[in-house]
Amino acid sequence: MATRDRRRDTPPPRTGTGEAETLRGFLDYLRASVAAKVDGAPEPEVRTAAVRSGTNLLGLLHHLTCVERAMFLGDDIRDWQATFRAAPTDSVAEVVARYRTAVGSANAVLDGCTDLAAPVPRPGSGAGSGMSAPSVRWALTHMIEETGRHAGHADILRELIDGTTGR
Repeated sequence: MATRDRRRDTPPPRTGTGEAETLRGFLDYLRASVAAKVDGAPEPEVRTAAVRSGTNLLGLLHHLTCVERAMFLGDDIRDWQATFRAAPTDSVAEVVARYRTAVGSANAVLDGCTDLAAPVPRPGSGAGSGMSAPSVRWALTHMIEETGRHAGHADILRELIDGTTGR
């Protein structure tokens, strides 16, 4: 393998010894990885489906923004399938910025959580959704799974677009 073709992966994070620091460290690692996959991706390929399901790189990041906002900020998502499509007028930079803003807001909520067994405090949620908030531990674990799964999809989609590999 030629030097230029080698993956430039960022190694997993070194975290604190506590459960919360470990979970948040890995989640932030995955968040940064998936945002980096989308950041700078070319138009129109970034929104072009590369697989039969219709999945595209920009749509994945838009979806993850919605998941972050639903999980930690209490947004009520009525149509999850629709979250896999960014608006045609959204630029790559706008979608990446919205994701990073959602992550920052989610982390602000998490910063106030000292008990992983307690429910996620969702500042934006009202009584309308009828669903109780999961524990912070469950929410962090689910977000690691969700973000990791879609980061893997993003790896493949970005490589198909322009050959970019690595984290």
